[in-house]
Amino acid sequence: MFGLSGWELILILIIGLVIFGPGRLPDLGKAFGKSIREFKSAEKGIDAQDTIEAAETKDKSKDEA
Repeated sequence: MFGLSGWELILILIIGLVIFGPGRLPDLGKAFGKSIREFKSAEKGIDAQDTIEAAETKDKSKDEA
């Protein structure tokens, strides 16, 4: 996904464990996952909005012609 190898992921997890501790690490992962889901949902909404606006613009230009 980001070009990270297995060792790099393990190193990131160990650093996160040392900085945040074992109690907060699952909460951080949960919050990160939720943020990613919300971002993808918003992105899909924007794409759908753009598609609708493009279709409306196309219809208006056909009506004027």
